[in-house]
Amino acid sequence: MAASGFAITPVYRRVLLKISGESFCREGESGISMTEVASITRQIHQVVQAGVQLAIVCGGGNILRGRQFAEISETIVPSTAHYMGMLATIINGLALQDALESIGVPTRLQSAIRMEGVAEPFIRRHCLRHLEKGRVVILAAGTGSPFVTTDTAAALRAREIDAEVVLKATKVDGVYSEDPSKNPHAIRYTDITFREVLDQNLQVMDAQAMHHCMEHGIPIVVFNYRRADNIARVISGERIGTRVTVERAAPTSQHN
Repeated sequence: MAASGFAITPVYRRVLLKISGESFCREGESGISMTEVASITRQIHQVVQAGVQLAIVCGGGNILRGRQFAEISETIVPSTAHYMGMLATIINGLALQDALESIGVPTRLQSAIRMEGVAEPFIRRHCLRHLEKGRVVILAAGTGSPFVTTDTAAALRAREIDAEVVLKATKVDGVYSEDPSKNPHAIRYTDITFREVLDQNLQVMDAQAMHHCMEHGIPIVVFNYRRADNIARVISGERIGTRVTVERAAPTSQHN
């Protein structure tokens, strides 16, 4: 997936981009594929060149999901499993950092778990300063506490750094009423409210993350990052994917 040179006219100044661990590997595989990582770094390069201040929260599911690991392990206690999952996000963050810097994008990797040998500690003021200087800040290790998902970490960090929007980069093109792979008649929403997402139990982000964004009026845009230029298009205000807001301002669905 190569970026095509889409001309960006940003409508957001500061953005929190949430990318899943699965973004780091090929479909149906685990581990890290630098080919997959490179495809998303090219899009990140686009938006940074346009002057957008970008912070990224990455998941670690391509390596290990703490909650799932705790469920299948008889010897690893749940809190330890969650810490292991947090360390997986550090590995992804290091891969993303080197991939970005190899194409000239200045970065800083900040960790909620102190490990000065590989990453800076997360300090809000330092993070803001990096963003103001045009550096991409990769925020790893979730919140540093077990039993908190990276989705919730993204919502909390968005609030801390005064991000104007949370972009949820996925492999599907928005939020559906049902799983579109199981029901071809599932409805894709173009706009939906936080309350509707919670009431319908739609799988956007976990409930804690949704509640936080709803309480603080931080919109979420769910979109398919695998389509060329989609990160740039969202940041330019194009109506792709699904926009989740406190109040609905447009028709809420279209048939797939």
